[in-house]
Amino acid sequence: MAAHSAQRLQPRPHEISRQSSNITMNRIVTAISISAVALFALAQRQPTPAQAIRNQFAYVNQKVLEMAKDFPEHKYGYKPTKDVRSFGGVIVHIASGNVYGAKAGRGENVKWDEMDPKEFHGKADIVAVLQKSIDDATATLKNTPDDRFKETLSPWMSIVEHAAEHYGQLVVYYRANGLVPPESRPKSK
Repeated sequence: MAAHSAQRLQPRPHEISRQSSNITMNRIVTAISISAVALFALAQRQPTPAQAIRNQFAYVNQKVLEMAKDFPEHKYGYKPTKDVRSFGGVIVHIASGNVYGAKAGRGENVKWDEMDPKEFHGKADIVAVLQKSIDDATATLKNTPDDRFKETLSPWMSIVEHAAEHYGQLVVYYRANGLVPPESRPKSK
């Protein structure tokens, strides 16, 4: 009787096949469900080209604006060497790029017109021209139909890259003056 009981504890071959099929089917359904949820979540997080450009423009220019407001006024004329722009000159140059982007983004026939830093007297004027350039470019970006960014990222990709390159330059100006850039400072909790 013990041998008969031991044999009965083991499933019959057709029962194994059915159990195995059910387990396999459950695993497949679970894997597909997890994959679908993950893909849906990923799709929800991926910005559109329009969102990516708008977000990057705002991100880089906000960091530059913060630096422009933070850097000591008496150091706005600082140049690491005589052949490069001053700190204030770099800020005006970034603003020139934003102005170009705003005009080109509106479809104006435009060329790069470099604003002369000598036309701006002091930190407040330079910060104001940067803020205005950001506001104008942001308004143009906001009014640009999203579908346009599926066709071209011009001029915006270049404008964002331009500002980001000069942001790095400004970080060097900070460090050369023994200052810590705002982005590198410890964050309050």
